[in-house]
Amino acid sequence: MKMNIGRPLILVTNDDGYTVDGIRELTEIAQGFGDVVVMAPDVPRSGVACSITSQVPVYAKVVKEEPGLKVYACTGRPVDCVKLALEYGLPRRPDLLLSGINHGSNASVNIHYSGTMGAVLEGCMKGIPSVGFSLDTMKKNPDFSPLTDAVRRTIAHVLADGLPQDVCLNVNFPETEVIRGLKLVRMSRGIWENEWQQRQHPRGGEYYWLTGSYRNLEPEATDTDIRVMEQGYGAVTPVRVDVTAYEAFQRLKALEEE
Repeated sequence: MKMNIGRPLILVTNDDGYTVDGIRELTEIAQGFGDVVVMAPDVPRSGVACSITSQVPVYAKVVKEEPGLKVYACTGRPVDCVKLALEYGLPRRPDLLLSGINHGSNASVNIHYSGTMGAVLEGCMKGIPSVGFSLDTMKKNPDFSPLTDAVRRTIAHVLADGLPQDVCLNVNFPETEVIRGLKLVRMSRGIWENEWQQRQHPRGGEYYWLTGSYRNLEPEATDTDIRVMEQGYGAVTPVRVDVTAYEAFQRLKALEEE
C-alpha cells in the first residue's frame, strides 16, 4: 500500500463485517481526509462489546489494496481488529479511529453491548481519537446519504481539534430523509425487556431466541440521545473510558472507615 506521508492515517473498523454497506460508506468518506486502513471482522460479530479472542488463533488477510487504501478481513472480534491493526496492520500510529457505520442504533444502554463501540473504546484506551457511527435501522441496504455531511463534519472536527484524554464519541443517527444537524447530548436511561422468545424445536425440546423491546426510563427528558434522534438530529455523546462513579465516594466512605 502506497501512502502519502503528509496525509492523516485513519483506521476503520466495525462489527457488522467488512463487506456491509455501512463500512464501505465510512471508508469512502474517510478517504476524503487521509489514507485508510480497514481491519474489520470477516463475518458479522455484533453485540460482542469489548470482548476479545483468547482461546483460538486470529487470522487476517488482505482483501483489497490500492494507493491510499488497504483492507483486511479478520477472524477476530472488533477489539481484536483494533489490537491487531495497531501492532501489525498499520505502517504507523493512526491519527484517527472510526467504527461503523453500524446497521442499528447504539444509543442509550446499547453502547454496553455494542461491538462497534467496543472497538472505539479500545482505540480510546490506546490514546487514539476514536469515533463510532450508527444508523438506527436494520435494513440490509439502507440509505446513508442523509448522514454523509454530518459524518464528514465530525471527522473534520476531531482531526482538527482532537478529543479530551480518555474520551471518545458515540454518534447515532435516526433513519430519516434529512438529518437536521448534530446535538451534543447524554445517553438516555433505559432498559431492554422481554428479551427472550421461547420456541419449540421441530425435533423436540425448547430453545430461546434473543429479541426484546427497549423502554425509555425518562421519556420526558429533553437532553438525551433518544430524544434528539426522535426529533431528526444526530446524537453525539462523549463517552469516558474511566467508569468510576466519583459522585458515590462520599456516600460509600463508611466502607473504608469500618
